[in-house]
Amino acid sequence: MKNLRTLSTVALIAATLGAAGCSTPPTNAQIGTGVGAVAGGALGNAVFDSTLGTIGGAAAGAVIGNQIGKNRGN
Repeated sequence: MKNLRTLSTVALIAATLGAAGCSTPPTNAQIGTGVGAVAGGALGNAVFDSTLGTIGGAAAGAVIGNQIGKNRGN
């Protein structure tokens, strides 16, 4: 339960920061980065069950999501 609470807090902070900085509609790359970071963090936490796994998964997911978003165009 503690891991779920930590993951939920991280996702909420990321969403809040992302929404606070938007004065124009986000690009596909930005959307991909956010979605990838959340999904990667969740997967990293599930697989490795550690803070390092969550952070590593979020970082990897953000990079992959950004590249996918760039390739999809605007």
